[in-house]
Amino acid sequence: MSACATSAMVDVGRARRLSKRIGTIVASAIEFQIKDPPLAFVTITDTKVTGDLHDATVYYTVRGETLQDEPDYAGAAAALERAKVTLRTKVGAGTGVRFTPTLSFVLDKVPDTAAHMEELLARARAADEDLARVRQGAKHAGEEDPYRKDGAEGSSGDLDNGLDAEDTDDRNRQDD
Repeated sequence: MSACATSAMVDVGRARRLSKRIGTIVASAIEFQIKDPPLAFVTITDTKVTGDLHDATVYYTVRGETLQDEPDYAGAAAALERAKVTLRTKVGAGTGVRFTPTLSFVLDKVPDTAAHMEELLARARAADEDLARVRQGAKHAGEEDPYRKDGAEGSSGDLDNGLDAEDTDDRNRQDD
């Protein structure tokens, strides 16, 4: 087989299983085996493996020491970089694949984006509630329906369209 034919035959199921296994191994190693203080606040959220199974991207989030503390993103990134060789060794031992994938770590922005969206939705709901409160006691400035014309029609019930009787007969003539 040529290189093109081999790369086209990607086993998607195998890549998915491998990425899930890598995520489990990395998360477990960070939690129980690697004793680097900034890693105590790191959570592995997802892992993606390339089709050739040679590269793995590990997505992570970082939380603060307390809910009020700002997360130490730089410290977590540096700690993951320091632990990269150890983590790759553990992945190789835990997966048993012929070629242990390289690991790269990417900060997962999804939780931050979701929190921002929730904040925007909460503001929109509050603005809707304020508008509903204002509308409750509101009254029309003029008449309720300013376009309704009671009694504006002629005695025959037809609206005056500006044509006199002779003009309406002109439309029926064939010789014009």
